[in-house]
Amino acid sequence: MSEVTSRPTLEAVAARAGVSRATVSRVVNGGEGVREPLVERVRRAVEELGYVPNQAARSLVTRRHDAVAVVIAEPGTRVFADPFFALQLRGIGKELTAHDSQLVLLLTEGRDDHVRVGRYLAGGHVDGALVFSLHLDDPLPGLIHGAGVPTVFGGRPGWGDGVPDVVYVDSDNRGGARDAVRHLVGLGRTRIGHITGPLDQTSAVDRLQGFRDVMVDAGPRMVVEGDFTPAGGESAMRELLDRCPDLDAVFAANDLSASGALRALRERGRRVPDDVAVVGFDDMLPVAEQTDPPLTTIRQDIEEMGRLMARLLLGGLEPRGAGAGREATSAPSSVVLPTTLVRRASA
Repeated sequence: MSEVTSRPTLEAVAARAGVSRATVSRVVNGGEGVREPLVERVRRAVEELGYVPNQAARSLVTRRHDAVAVVIAEPGTRVFADPFFALQLRGIGKELTAHDSQLVLLLTEGRDDHVRVGRYLAGGHVDGALVFSLHLDDPLPGLIHGAGVPTVFGGRPGWGDGVPDVVYVDSDNRGGARDAVRHLVGLGRTRIGHITGPLDQTSAVDRLQGFRDVMVDAGPRMVVEGDFTPAGGESAMRELLDRCPDLDAVFAANDLSASGALRALRERGRRVPDDVAVVGFDDMLPVAEQTDPPLTTIRQDIEEMGRLMARLLLGGLEPRGAGAGREATSAPSSVVLPTTLVRRASA
């Protein structure tokens, strides 16, 4: 018969360190008021015994679960096909790992999933939520607010203007779009079209506005709505060419749409950039460097956006009340990251 090794207990750590059980509990759970020599003795005993805190019991003491929900308001087929989400999740994952916190991924395939996500968040399983790729009619913000979970949004929420407690991380979508179109104008292009993203998302609306800031005289025929996918970009590019056969440039709202636009241009026998110059948005290297020709684009630091989302959320979870040696901390503020033009061969 194999011998079953018992799991080290809090009492065993206390006995090894020569301190009370209460002292061990305070040290293990991050409490204060324990002298540094005793802290070192407890930590040494924990390491020697291989003690692992019981998470359920620890949560009762700290009211923390060391887990964060990442809610992406898109179906899995979209999430796992788009490098944008992989980059954002990588940034989030790095920051959470550095703080010994777990990532719980929640996707929404349909309306029934919104209720499921809201119920899960309200159930007290996580310390907070990171939410991105919201659409303007999405019920998730209301469900999350009802759950009372600390939340940071990826991208400016369309319903959040003027609401002081909405915290988000975004890029300068409008300014980046202006830079893209100004670059095309600087190349001498005058008949510039725009392939938008889905216009129920603020990033797409902001990039469209940036296009219009520069192309103030561009009529409706020069703008076609896409969906941030290669297929959507390809279809929109065909429509632009049908509307304006002498088009000489196009600004696509993301790199995936631009890759589809390049396919449509090649299909129609248009040379890039000789006949039509193309600029994208994102600078996702798996896409931008592998298109033919390589894509001129607006760079936003997607991984950094994810990292900042996690950092803002975790910072907001720290105690804000002064006392017990703690200083009060201010609530986190939203962050808008700058963008830059990256020139390659397409424009």
